[in-house]
Amino acid sequence: MSGAADWSSRQLHFVGVGGAGMSGWASVAAELGATVSGSDAAESANLEGLRAQGIDARAGHDAANLPAAEQLEVVRSSAVPDDNPELVAARARGLRVMERAELLSELTALRRTIAVAGAHGKTTTTSMAAQILIECGLDPGYLIGGELRSTGRNAAWGSGEWLVVEADESDRSMLSLNVEVAVVTNVELDHHANYGSLSELREVFRSFLSKPAQAVIADLPELLELRGDLPVIAFSVDSLQLRPGGSTFEWRGEQVTLNVAGAHNAANAVAALEAALLTGVAASEAAAAIGRFSGAGRRFEELGRSKSGALIIDDYAHHPTEVAATIAAARTLETGRVIAVFQPHLFSRTERLAPEFGRALAAADVICVVDVYKAREQQDDFPGVDGRLIAAAAADAASGKEVLWLPDFRDARTQLDARLRAGDTCLILGAGDVRTLGEDLAVESSSQ
Repeated sequence: MSGAADWSSRQLHFVGVGGAGMSGWASVAAELGATVSGSDAAESANLEGLRAQGIDARAGHDAANLPAAEQLEVVRSSAVPDDNPELVAARARGLRVMERAELLSELTALRRTIAVAGAHGKTTTTSMAAQILIECGLDPGYLIGGELRSTGRNAAWGSGEWLVVEADESDRSMLSLNVEVAVVTNVELDHHANYGSLSELREVFRSFLSKPAQAVIADLPELLELRGDLPVIAFSVDSLQLRPGGSTFEWRGEQVTLNVAGAHNAANAVAALEAALLTGVAASEAAAAIGRFSGAGRRFEELGRSKSGALIIDDYAHHPTEVAATIAAARTLETGRVIAVFQPHLFSRTERLAPEFGRALAAADVICVVDVYKAREQQDDFPGVDGRLIAAAAADAASGKEVLWLPDFRDARTQLDARLRAGDTCLILGAGDVRTLGEDLAVESSSQ
């Protein structure tokens, strides 16, 4: 197993370094002593944060971004295409080009690792587990696909023996991790471009769960079956009581108070608590620690209030199950209407799941759909697919409720400003750049 000292002689260049995961891995590589650089398609807060750490993080892809070092190693995001000029130049120079999974394999080999997997809840559950271990003095490392609000970072190496990471099924990188404790919150088909069926996805989870010494899995037969006869802790939420902005429940004889909204977050919390218990943390200490968890970035994050006094909340929900859970959580807050503003993510997901998105959004009082955030896909490959598919599906399912198709953010802001009123909760939903619309609507910033 490679030690941290080995990293001081390494030079790593990250292509796609502004991503939620890649920026964290670059940060940790620098903490381990490597010389780190990187680039991303556009300027972002993540690039600014990396530069603040002394990392050469550039906006725009260009072969000239590659450092001249002969032993340079290049790490690529799974969202970066093969014809990226930096990847082309790296191969021409004979440099090592790593998939991100290879780097994650190295990092997880250095620590005892808790890996959290599932279609939904990975970021929040990973954040909760990291928060518990931090609060209980274990100083873990963590690699999270969103900011841990208590630290303002999405990654740190720490000084303890444990590392808490997200295990991503989208590109099968979860299979490359060295894991001692696996957590599985759910299994649902979300990445239609990479998986032909739910059965194919389940086999990947089965393989993931075949190696760790311990597993924490939601107490559902179809999930527990994936672990086979190996040791497992089946988790569920007992005596749940929802309240505005949070919940209370019982866990291993402890009364737990959670300060993030929704039944889905109570389940995430129990998963994190069970994982923490396997590190040796006392149940009473873990229960107290989770009560101080304030959330993860872009996960039911309060942005502030509109000029009319409506509460603006940003959430990364980009699958029908997540949209439904977030709307349900919003119902525990203020007594006015729930306004759902949704940005579809990926044409493939929009094409496959438009009816399901429509049904999920129909639980809101007013629905606004903006156009698809294309991410790594091109619209030309999906003729006839845009956000109108989801707007139409929502109109069909919403029984006469107002449904707005406003592809442009400027038009959406104008129309929403005219409709929002005090007591409303406005949800900004999606994995793309729709947060900027929420920030524009929130003229009064949240103090959280």
